[in-house]
Parts: sequence; structure tokens; C-alpha cells
Amino acid sequence: MIKKQIAAGIITHAGKVLIGQRKKGKDLEFFWELPGGKLEKNETLEECLKRELMEEMGLDIEVGSLFMQKAYDYDFGHFVINAFFAETKSFDIPKICEHEQVLWVYPQELLNYEFSPADVPIIKAYLSSFEA
Repeated sequence: MIKKQIAAGIITHAGKVLIGQRKKGKDLEFFWELPGGKLEKNETLEECLKRELMEEMGLDIEVGSLFMQKAYDYDFGHFVINAFFAETKSFDIPKICEHEQVLWVYPQELLNYEFSPADVPIIKAYLSSFEA
């Protein structure tokens, strides 16, 4: 079973985190997710995250350290989510082309959104890192 590598970002600016809602008609439609995408041949996970955010949202990000990896099996595919810390210098509303909507939210508001099952453990681990 081949697991597709996904680079996702915990993208922050001014104390808020960027989240996106999956489009109608896509797998996991209307679930929220950390922005990112699938790794392409001959690129690093960091390059993938930077490319995906530029392509899908027009955001130039600075990729930081790897926060965590989480494997998840859906009926439509097997994935390893590689969640990186990342920052953007602009607080602009990103362009919307791959999502229904995107929002900047405070970390404590993240649990108000229904995230895709693969993202839930990452969100919970991120929130628990504030309690340490």
C-alpha cells in the first residue's frame, strides 16, 4: 500500500492560524483542513508546502520546522500528513481557488470547525502544545 505524502502548514500570522474548507464535490467536501497538498517528484516536503500555498492561495510562506507526521487511511487513499510550522508576512485574505472558503482564526477557535479526520490529531496536538 503506497502512502501519498502530504505537506500541510500550521500557517500563522499575528496570533492566528490559516484554515481552509474543502470544496463541494471533492473528497471530504466541506471539512476544514490545514492548507497544503501532495508531494511531487523531486521536491522536498518544504518545497511542496511553499509551492502549494503559492499556487492555491497566492501566499508566500516561510516554512519552519516539522511539527508532526500522521498516517491516515481513507477509503479513497492512504496518506502521511507532514505538518510544518509556517509563517506568512502578509495578513491578506488568500485567494480562494481550491477551497470553499479560507479563514484566519485564533488557535482556541480551531475546535469550532469540523476538520478532516487526518487533521484532527494534528489540531489536537497543536492545541495541547499551548498547555505545556
